[in-house]
Amino acid sequence: MIHNMPRNVCSKRVIFDIENNRVKDVRFEGGCDGSLKAIAKLIDGMEVEKAIEVLRGIPCNRNRTSCPDQLAKALSKYLK
Repeated sequence: MIHNMPRNVCSKRVIFDIENNRVKDVRFEGGCDGSLKAIAKLIDGMEVEKAIEVLRGIPCNRNRTSCPDQLAKALSKYLK
């Protein structure tokens, strides 16, 4: 399990696994529960690079980042 602390968003933590370069078992603590569960289901099994491409840069309201964007950043950090 990989834990990451998002910044400047409602969620307090994102937890995920990577298996064979695919995103698995994403869970957010805090944030918009229904929306974040949907995002987790939509990217489950997706290749890490594709998930980053899909989620990167999504804003939330007036904020320049969002929980999905923070997940993309955590996935990018994992790749490095």
